[in-house]
Amino acid sequence: MPLEVLFFGAGAIGAFYASRVARNANTNVSVVCRSNYSAVKASGFQITSSQYGDYNWTPTRTFNSPESARKSGVNWDFVVVSTKALPNVSDDSKLLEGLVGPKTAVVLIQNGLGVERPYSQRFPQATILSAVTIASCAQPSNGHIKHNRWTRINVGPYFSDSSPSAEVKAKPTAQNQTFVDLLLKGGIKDAIADTHEKLQLVRWHKIAINASMNPSAVLSGGSTNEAMSNDPELSRHLQGVMEEVLTTAPKVVGKPFPAGFATAEQILRSTRKNTSGSKPSMLLDWEGGKLMELEVILGNPIRLAREKGYEMPRMQTLYALLKMAEKNREAQKQNDAKGGSKL
Repeated sequence: MPLEVLFFGAGAIGAFYASRVARNANTNVSVVCRSNYSAVKASGFQITSSQYGDYNWTPTRTFNSPESARKSGVNWDFVVVSTKALPNVSDDSKLLEGLVGPKTAVVLIQNGLGVERPYSQRFPQATILSAVTIASCAQPSNGHIKHNRWTRINVGPYFSDSSPSAEVKAKPTAQNQTFVDLLLKGGIKDAIADTHEKLQLVRWHKIAINASMNPSAVLSGGSTNEAMSNDPELSRHLQGVMEEVLTTAPKVVGKPFPAGFATAEQILRSTRKNTSGSKPSMLLDWEGGKLMELEVILGNPIRLAREKGYEMPRMQTLYALLKMAEKNREAQKQNDAKGGSKL
């Protein structure tokens, strides 16, 4: 029987990784699309990549909703979630009900910290795999995926129990390796299988970058990462936030960062050289009038640290300011809508 893999959220990141997993023999890869459903159903995906070349890929099945995926009756080996995590808006784990069976592993390719909890609580018997990626992908038009030069993904099993037994670890660890093998055989050379602790440290390390750059880009009026890292005062601020995260993370996880993880200064030096003018995702969301991933990038790390008795005042300041800014903007939208409805 072929492996059955479902990608829930076939945007730029999800569609790119799905197209690589589909290169494996005896593997069916299906997708749940949203706004790009019609284009993908009609013509599949067109991927352009300097690394992998240009190619077309048609999913095994293309669904327009979780309900249509449930009606298919497929027993999924992996359900890969690659949607934006907005727990303050909705609990997306509920959308997977009826898709997660006894043999299913749920793979979360999402930003932030604490994204695993809703899924582990809703599906306590299922394997939860947590993934952190650095991949430069965009969807300039529906069904067209543009992949640029960065591609790295770390995947590790997630355990809600702080000290799981070897027996509890065995099945998730094996499923984790199977999924990483699918990525490796699909040409993703920098796909790494990690332990639970190592993967959580990878998440914290990415938080050091996202929680410093993303909010600061919005609050500074639309600055790029390069511009902020080259400004003396903003650079000092960014380094302060990063160091606050990097010193707190090992206390929360209970393990030190392994050798080779970049320091705050090393991250800033690298950012100063990136002259592409790229804007962080939170800024793009803010400029597009969309809700930002405030909870998983800022709120959850703060709460996870507090559970262990630690505070992160720099992070808390950014969180409080941006949360109020977003709240005020959403209130203004509602007021404008009410005013417009009276005309």
